Amino acid sequence: MTPSYRAILALTALFSLAGCAAQNPEVSTLTTEVNQLNQKLDRLTDLAGALEHQTTLNRQSTNGVYLLPQAKTPALLNTDFAQLSLSLDSIAQDSTGTSAVLKIKSTSGKALPAFSAVVDWGQIDQVTGKPLTVDMQSQVITVTPRLLPSSEQTTEVRFSNITPETLGFVHLHHLTLIPEGNTDAKP
Repeated sequence: MTPSYRAILALTALFSLAGCAAQNPEVSTLTTEVNQLNQKLDRLTDLAGALEHQTTLNRQSTNGVYLLPQAKTPALLNTDFAQLSLSLDSIAQDSTGTSAVLKIKSTSGKALPAFSAVVDWGQIDQVTGKPLTVDMQSQVITVTPRLLPSSEQTTEVRFSNITPETLGFVHLHHLTLIPEGNTDAKP
């Protein structure tokens, strides 16, 4: 080989290696994007599983409605006074356990009346997928209308002795209208 051919081959090899080195950041960026997409897909898969689980529990329920914090989706409940869309939001640790905001909306757009409800909460059995009733806790909540009638209402709910990570279900049932002027009534 003559020196000019060697130089040409050496320069070609050098440019090829330089091209590979220039592609390395792109491969790294692509790998990062694929990992991010995999994480998003995992979250969507978990969300879809929780939503399906919430739907199944509500289909099997003969009274009330189940809300699964992991589903992050409202559930519908037919009551004597309205069809309600209920959801949990702002789930956070507090000094006694967990707090959350219960969002209540009349699907018809009619103003919500005052009512009370029994709220149960606890963990989900990891084997059967059913609510564990052994350590389940309950409380009665009262929802009173605002000064101006509204079809939407929020109320803070505290779930004692359970962390946000272990709060598997919330079950609202026995919704009872409270006669006007009497907000102390219990179901």
